[in-house]
Parts: sequence; structure tokens; C-alpha cells
Amino acid sequence: MLNKFFKSKVGNVPLPVFFPDATRAVVKSIDTSDLEETNTPGILVNTFHLWQELGVDVLKKFGGIREFMNYHGAVISDSGGFQVMSVIKSKNIKGKITDEGAVFYPSKNKKKILTPEKSIEFQMNLKTDMVVVLDDFTDPASTYDDAKISVERTLSWAKRSKVEFEKICKEKKLGDDRPYLLGVVQGGKYQDLREYCTKELVSIGFDGLGYGGWPIDEGGNFDYDSAKSIADNTPSEYFLYGLGVGKPDEILGCAKLGFNIFDCVLPTRDARHGRLYIYNFDSIDEINLNIPNFYSFYTPTREKYYKDETPISTACDCLLCKKYSKAYLAHLFRIGDFTAGRLATIHNLRFYSLLMEKIRTTIDKT
Repeated sequence: MLNKFFKSKVGNVPLPVFFPDATRAVVKSIDTSDLEETNTPGILVNTFHLWQELGVDVLKKFGGIREFMNYHGAVISDSGGFQVMSVIKSKNIKGKITDEGAVFYPSKNKKKILTPEKSIEFQMNLKTDMVVVLDDFTDPASTYDDAKISVERTLSWAKRSKVEFEKICKEKKLGDDRPYLLGVVQGGKYQDLREYCTKELVSIGFDGLGYGGWPIDEGGNFDYDSAKSIADNTPSEYFLYGLGVGKPDEILGCAKLGFNIFDCVLPTRDARHGRLYIYNFDSIDEINLNIPNFYSFYTPTREKYYKDETPISTACDCLLCKKYSKAYLAHLFRIGDFTAGRLATIHNLRFYSLLMEKIRTTIDKT
């Protein structure tokens, strides 16, 4: 792994790194101070939602999304492609995918189109540390021919995105201060298409490549074959980004293949629904990722915890584990207080930041 750091406007972030999803410029249930206390070094913001709901004028007034949030960590913006195309392809919103871009109709008399150029332009106004090109999401149920069409459109959009990116960098005279540019590999379960898409994106030239599409195979298992196809055909100096990855064991598996950036909604969403991640060890020092089943799930609302005075985990140093008992967290969830979601989210994010710390140590030793 040649890349040891992710360069941010606020400092270098050691790799690998996990960025929780701050979809609408907020990690639900917590504020930026809570986020920083979990040792989470960065976040991912969602271009599609912010493009629709926030707009450029606010970003320009504040000087970027970081200043708007009063956040002092690294920030990645996605392209918005996954969101807009998933709602179109699932028919939740009327729309269609064309070679020009993603056309959709948020209301009866309103038409919007997200093009590769518009996505890049908006992300540059966000002033994030990494921007992602718009790609055509390969539906998991795609035939080979349909998957090939999505790959070719992804490559066409990648070229257009890079032209727009370089134009804006030149206009703003960004030089070495420009953000990273990430291409996205599509192709679904067809490994020859994954390999082809990867090689073509490398020929266009990016700072890194992302694992695009749905990473779960038809059997419900993580698709490591696609992850390996991407990793095997990506230059060693590139970042490898597991977009939407994922579960702790999946992150560990991808990190062993060379992936070094990850994002996912799982830890924060699970936390709000009373699903906490727990290391199966007595202390942080004892955590060993080489042991199968190194973690488990904790459900705080089980009756056996109602009078339990012990902490959630002794292999965690988050606010919840240092200050509160299992009984108190169970009480907060039972009465539906927002504090339950906040404390659980803080805990799960600290679990993930510890996971990254342990993976760095593991990878360095191999």
C-alpha cells in the first residue's frame, strides 16, 4: 500500500480510513463535536441531496460545506449517481438514464437533469477533499449486454467529468490544492467487464478508483471477486475506495486486497435502531482482527440488561462505554429518548475508528 495518507485541507489522514455518511451535511443524531470525539477523521456528503436541498448560493456564502457545518475533518463528496439512478431504476421517481445524464421528475411539472458536468461543478463548490465522477450504476439483475452498456456510459461520463474537473481547476488556479478525483468501476458480476472498466478508467487517469455497483452477490455474500478484479488492475499508487462498504469483516477483507477508503451508512443507521457493534475482547489492547468472529452485535433493549450496572464494552473508550451502564442505555431506548440514538451512534463510530486503527497495525505487519 503506497498511499499512507489521504491529503485533506485540514491535514493528512492515515489510511485506511472510514468515512461515515453525513448525507445531508449531518451525521444523524450527533453534531460535529460528537463526531470528532469518536476519532472519526472524515465524512462523506451526498451530492444529490445537497444539490436539491441546499444549493450553491449557501455554499458560496459560507465558503464550502466544511465551513457550513463548522467541521474540522476531511470531507469526500459522492457524485449523486447512486441515489438518483437507484430511485429512477426502482421507479420511485419518474425518470430515465440517457447518455446526457440522469433525467428525473421530482414533481409533476418539474424536470431536472444531473449530468457529469453538473455533478463535478457542484462538488467543486462543496470544496471537498475528494470528488467522485458520475457513473451509471450497473443493476445487480443486469444481463451481460445491459451491464456492458452501463460500463460504456460510465466511461463516457468519466471522460466528461475529468474534462470539467480540469477546466474548473484551471479557472480557479487550484494547482496542487485541487481535490482528488475518483473514477468508479462498474460491470456488475461480470469480471471481464470489471477488468475492462478498470483498465479504461486508468487510461483516462484518476487519483483513485471506487468499487461501484452493488457489492453483494446473488447468494447474499460479499462479492470479493469484483473487488479483486478492480484491485488487481489498479496501479499501486491509486487510492482504492470501497464505496458503500460496509460491514466490519467486509472492510477487513477489502483492506487485505488493498482498499484503503471506505464509507457506509450501516454503523450510524444500526445505532439508531438499537444495534451496536461490540469487540469480543476485554480491552482495546486485546482486539485481534485475525480471530474469526472478532465482533458481535449488542441489542440494548433486552430485558436482561434492565438492571445491568456494567458498561456496554470494556474494549471501547467512547462516551457511552466510559460513562453509562447497560441499564441506562436500555432505559433510554425504552422511553424513546433521542439521547439513546446519540450515544449508540457515538459508540458505533468509535468501533469503526478503532477498526481502522487495528487494520493499519495489521497491514503494517504483513
